[in-house]
Amino acid sequence: MSTPAGIRWPRVLLAGFLAEVSVIALVLPIALLFGKNTLTYSAPAASLLTCFVFAVWVGRRLDSRFVLHGILVGIVATLIYVALTRGAPEPFAYLIAHALKLLGGAAGGLVAALGQVGAQQVHWRRGLRQDARCRRRRQHRLGGRGSRAGLEDEGRRL
Repeated sequence: MSTPAGIRWPRVLLAGFLAEVSVIALVLPIALLFGKNTLTYSAPAASLLTCFVFAVWVGRRLDSRFVLHGILVGIVATLIYVALTRGAPEPFAYLIAHALKLLGGAAGGLVAALGQVGAQQVHWRRGLRQDARCRRRRQHRLGGRGSRAGLEDEGRRL
């Protein structure tokens, strides 16, 4: 399901939710093991990483607007965190983490777009190789003559 603008909202909402849950799942054990002070460093890194991963996941099924979808994943993850904290004031590191969510989402969208282009080039190149093999086989079968004259001769021999 997508809107007329082509935005896949169900995937974006799910990815944003999963990204925020993943941030919490990554950061809480670190905070419990090494103390609360580590949240200043681990939350921004986890925010960047999870939004990147889930933006790539969203971008796998897209045909266009990869970066937009990635940024939307970051926005949804940020809004979920703000809703969980009820808009309470946050330390500066968390504001940086929110900006990194957007950056991670955009980077994930870009990687997904490059992956799509790379896959298309691979398929295109594979098609060229297969075409060249078919031409070589046909020429071999026709005794090295050109394809048009060889086909006419081959038709006469049958």
